Amino acid sequence: MRLYLATGNAHKIGEFSAILTARGVQVEVMAPSAAGGMPQVDEDAGTFIGNARKKAAALAAQIRAGGGVADAPWCAVGDDSGLCVDALDGAPGVRSARFAGDGAGDAANTAKLLRLLEGVRADRRTAAFHCAIVAILADGRELSSEGRCPGRIIRAPAGGGGFGYDPVFVPEGHERTFAELPADVKNAISHRARALEVFAAMLSETMGGAR
Repeated sequence: MRLYLATGNAHKIGEFSAILTARGVQVEVMAPSAAGGMPQVDEDAGTFIGNARKKAAALAAQIRAGGGVADAPWCAVGDDSGLCVDALDGAPGVRSARFAGDGAGDAANTAKLLRLLEGVRADRRTAAFHCAIVAILADGRELSSEGRCPGRIIRAPAGGGGFGYDPVFVPEGHERTFAELPADVKNAISHRARALEVFAAMLSETMGGAR
């Protein structure tokens, strides 16, 4: 099966592929460009699952409208994820990618987060990454799952791996940030991994138990 992921983020595509492969799901993870491009989507649903559904639906419509791939088994997958910080009443939340403004990069978003947390003591810097996944299959069926990874925000970035807020997020039970942990460790415990674990089981069942 071809899995078309509604994102332009190469890191996400790589994580999806690595995590699903590790769970024995035989799919080929593709960028939207392989299906004619990703339509513009306003991520205004207000929830991770709502935004993921909007992205999946838009990409599925693009495939059906002539992406040139409908002759093979496929699904369109929308992923929406973000960081929710307790001391900031859940912000940046669904605006994680645009926290410092539309078009802001990872560095600007992280800098704003750390500015807002200046003076907040260590025991109040708790946070969690959230991920929602929605897949729309060629026959119109929908699969969805969610995952959460709790942790804390440190005071300065550490590590050169990962992306987004990874350099300032230390997952629960660890002493290193997502950006410092080896990719295989992150891919075993992350919010995306937890959402994909459930999703992988549903997708395998949908594919007739093929592993």
